[in-house]
Amino acid sequence: MPRFLRIVLPALVIVVWLGVASVGGPFFGKISEVSTNDQTSFLPASADATEVQQQSAAFRDETGAPAVVVLERDGGLRSSDTAAASDLARTLGERSDVESVSPPIPSKDGAAVEIVATLTTAADTGDAVAAIRTDVDRALPSGVQGFVTGPAGFTADLTEAFAGIDGILLGVALLAVLVILVVVYRSPLLPFLVLGTATFALTASILVVYALAKAGIVTVNGQVQGILSILVIGAATDYALLYVSRYREALRDERTGWDATKAALRGSLEPVLASGGTVIVGVLCLLLSDLNSNKALGPVAAIGIAFSVLAALTLLPALLLAFRRAAFWPLRPTYGSAHKAVTGPDARGLWARVGRLVARRSRVVWIVCTVGLLAMGTGLLGLRADGVPQSDLVIGQSQARDGQAVLADHFPGGSGSPAQVIGDADRLDRLVDAIERTDGVDGVAAVSKQSQTGTVPVGTDADTARSGSAQPGTGQRAAPTVVDGRVLLQATLTDTADSDAAEQTVRDLRVAVERADPGAIVGGVTATAVDTNDTGIRDRTLIIPVVLVVILLILMLLLRSIVAPLVLIGSVIVSFAAALGVGALVFDHVFHFPGADPSVPLFSFVFLVALGVDYNIFLMTRVREETIRSGPHEGVLRGLGVTGGVITSAGVVLAATFAALGVIPILFLVQIAFVVAFGVLLDTIVVRSLLVPAIVYDLGHRAWWPSRLARRRADM
Repeated sequence: MPRFLRIVLPALVIVVWLGVASVGGPFFGKISEVSTNDQTSFLPASADATEVQQQSAAFRDETGAPAVVVLERDGGLRSSDTAAASDLARTLGERSDVESVSPPIPSKDGAAVEIVATLTTAADTGDAVAAIRTDVDRALPSGVQGFVTGPAGFTADLTEAFAGIDGILLGVALLAVLVILVVVYRSPLLPFLVLGTATFALTASILVVYALAKAGIVTVNGQVQGILSILVIGAATDYALLYVSRYREALRDERTGWDATKAALRGSLEPVLASGGTVIVGVLCLLLSDLNSNKALGPVAAIGIAFSVLAALTLLPALLLAFRRAAFWPLRPTYGSAHKAVTGPDARGLWARVGRLVARRSRVVWIVCTVGLLAMGTGLLGLRADGVPQSDLVIGQSQARDGQAVLADHFPGGSGSPAQVIGDADRLDRLVDAIERTDGVDGVAAVSKQSQTGTVPVGTDADTARSGSAQPGTGQRAAPTVVDGRVLLQATLTDTADSDAAEQTVRDLRVAVERADPGAIVGGVTATAVDTNDTGIRDRTLIIPVVLVVILLILMLLLRSIVAPLVLIGSVIVSFAAALGVGALVFDHVFHFPGADPSVPLFSFVFLVALGVDYNIFLMTRVREETIRSGPHEGVLRGLGVTGGVITSAGVVLAATFAALGVIPILFLVQIAFVVAFGVLLDTIVVRSLLVPAIVYDLGHRAWWPSRLARRRADM
C-alpha cells in the first residue's frame, strides 16, 4: 500500500470518530429526556394489567398519576390540623401540574387524614411530587408528620434514585477502569488511548439509542440506560485489551507500525468479532421477553456491543498506529526482542506456574474446581427471585415507602392504588357481588365522568347508586360510565398495594370476576406487579435455554469442534450457578434484602454467559492456534500462558465496571452488580485459568473432535 495511504487512512478513521464524538457528546445528558422510569415502561406487553391500562383511558378524562398525601399526629388530629389539611388541599388544587384534588379524608381512628392529588398528563412526575412535598412541609402544623406517597410518589423516588445514572455511575466506572489500566500497563499514555476508545464507543451508542428512543422504536428507562453505559465501557475495554496484547506482540516481530497493525488485526479480528457476536446474539434473545423493559434492553445492548467491537477494531488500531511504540512508554517493545517464555523450564511468572500445575495434575484440578463451584451453587436453594414490593425497589430513604406504611396504619392498605376491573355493563351487579365477596377487598366504586369525584359508589352500602348516585346540589344522578357496553370498577384493597397479601387478593379477584363475567379483566398497580413477576419468571424459563443453544452453535462454528464448545458451555453454566448461589447467600444473610426481581437471574445469566464465553473465546481461539503448531497439550499451555495476563486484566476491568452499578441505590441494579462482578471474577480466576485449561489438557486431541485437530497427536 502506498505510504501516503498508510498515513491518510488511520487519520481519516480518527477524524470520523472525533466527528461522531463531537455530535454525540451532548447526548450524554439528553438521553434522560427520552428515558422514563414510569411503571408503564416495565409492563408486560400482553397481560391483563396492560390491557386494563390501555382501555381505562376511555372511561374518564386523561390524567396523570395520583399522589397520595397523608398527614398523621400521634394521639389523634386536632381541629386545627383538619383545617390545615383543608387549606393544603386548596393549595394543591391551585397548582398547574395538578388535575384534581380530593377533599381531606379522615381515618376512622382520627389520627390521620388523606388527600389524593391527581397530576396532569403534562406534569413531570418527579418535579411535581417534589413541589407537592414542599407545599406539604410548609403546611404542616407543629407535631404533624406529612408524606407524599402513592404511584406518583414511588415514581418520583425511583426517578431520584436513577438521577446518578448520567454522572456518578459513568464517573465511578471510568475512574475504576483508569486505575486498573494504569496498574496493568504502567504507562501514562496507553490507558487513556484504551479508555478513550471505550468512551467514543459509548458516545456513538448513546447517539443511536437516543435517536431510536426519540422515534419511539426502543424504550429506554433507568436500568437500560445504566446497563448500556457499564456494558459498553466494560466490553470495549476488554476488546481493546485483546488488541493491545496482539499489537505489543507484533511490535516485537514486525519492523514497522503498519506491519504490526496488520498482524495484530489478523490475530484479534476473529476472537473479537466472535466474542462481540456472541454477546450481541445473547442479548438479542431478550427480544423473546414479554416484558417491555427486558425487550428494550436487547437491541440497546446489541447496539452498544456493536460499537464496542467497531471502536476496538478501527479507532484503537488507528491511535496505536499513530503513536506506535511510544504508546507503551516507558516499557516499549523493541523490534527483534525475544518474547517472554510461557512454557518449558525457562518459563517464569504466575502463568508459567499455573501451566505447570495444569500439566501435572489436570484431572485433579478440574475435579476440585468443579466440586468447589457446585458447592457454591447450593446457595441457589435459598434464592428468592419471585419479585419484591415496589416500596423496596429503592435502597435507603424513600418518603413514598414511609408514607405508604403510615397510610396502611390508618386506612385500607390499598388506598390510592385500587385494583381496576373492566367488565360487561349488563353484568354489573354480578361483578360487584363477586368483587365484594373476595377476601381482601374493602370497597368498590364505579368510574363515572358525570360524577364530580370521578367515581360513584356501588355495592351493598350503596344499593341505590347502582342506577346512579345523586350529584351534590343538582338533584341529578350520576351513572357509571359505559364504553362499548363495558364499565370500569375500582376495588380498594385492605392490604398495601405492593404486599404479598394484596397480590393474592388480585389473583383471587381474577378468579371471582371471571366466574361472574368471562370477559372481565383486572388491572391496577398490584395487578401490574403480579403480571410483571409472572412474566419475568416465564421469560427466565424460556430465554435461558435459548441463549445456551445459540451460543453453543456459535462456539461450534468458531472452534470447528463439538466437544470443546460443550466444555465451555458447561463451564459457564457451573460458574453462573456458583455466582448466583453466592449472591443468594449474600443477599439474604449479609445485606438482608427482601428478595429479588425475576429478571435478576435472567440478566445475570445473559451477561455472565455471553461475557464469560468471551474469555473462553479469547483463550480457546489462541489454544487452537497454538495447537495447530505444537499439538494439543503444548497448545493448551502456550495459549494459557500468552492470554493469561490480558484475560485476567480484562476480567478485573469488567468486574469493576459492573460493580460500579452498585452506586445507584436501586435494588435490581445492586443485585445485578454483585452477581455479574463476582461471576466475572470467578470466570477469570477459576474457570478460564484452571477449569477449562485442565479439562482441555486432560481431553487432549479429543477436545477438538470431530475436526482434523482431533486426529493430530503431535505431543502424545
